[in-house]
Amino acid sequence: MDLGIDGKWALVCAASKGLGKASAAALAEAGVNLVITARGADALAQAADELRALGRGEVRTVAGDITTAEGRASALAACPQVDILVTNAGGPPTGDFRDWDRAAWIAALDANMLTPIELIKATVDGMADRGFGRIVNITSGAVKAPIASLGLSNGARSGLTGFVAGLSRQPRLAGRNVTLNNLLPGAFDTDRLRKTLQAQAGSGLSVEQAAQQRLKTIPAGRFGDAAEFGALCAFVCSAQAGYLTGQNLLIDGGAYGGTF
Repeated sequence: MDLGIDGKWALVCAASKGLGKASAAALAEAGVNLVITARGADALAQAADELRALGRGEVRTVAGDITTAEGRASALAACPQVDILVTNAGGPPTGDFRDWDRAAWIAALDANMLTPIELIKATVDGMADRGFGRIVNITSGAVKAPIASLGLSNGARSGLTGFVAGLSRQPRLAGRNVTLNNLLPGAFDTDRLRKTLQAQAGSGLSVEQAAQQRLKTIPAGRFGDAAEFGALCAFVCSAQAGYLTGQNLLIDGGAYGGTF
């Protein structure tokens, strides 16, 4: 399928690895020009080389912390215009809420709620003026089915979800072909999953035992492949997805057991 976004510009956050990189790769294959960000310059440069080999568009890198005002300004300045925005940031630490102080909560909110909102604020009206815009927030399956040890993520990402639900339905955006949606990944074979499994292993299980225990909760019988997630992200960013907005798309191998 021709996604109809050849030549568009996308800003993809935390794109040096994992789901961010997979999303950038799928967009590159669709002919999109990319600005990718991450904190690690070396990993980001390597990712950029791989992305350039996939597509025909330009790939620019901005090493820095997207959760800071300076990091956001640098990333936005590198992008001639943001037609597609994919927000993403590493998840906050796992643990027990009794151990988290106010600083831990503020850090989680900054990374997983306030930073996406600031990026949306900086780009959404320009998208509306041009008559095309796609915003995709990579959140978490924990928004739909909270995980006790991910309390910081549950709270911050749920706040972003509520905000997007209201903003996406503004006629000045939806009526100008600007969509805002959230992708909710379940257990994908990424560094984040491995860290979560290691945390579970600390409670008496080996990492392999923790992985097997988690797999029993997934009807598909496996962890997700990042490329599958990237392909969904690219479709949600496509010209064909203009009638899809304000949605939370869960991609978890059937792990969530509810009807809605």
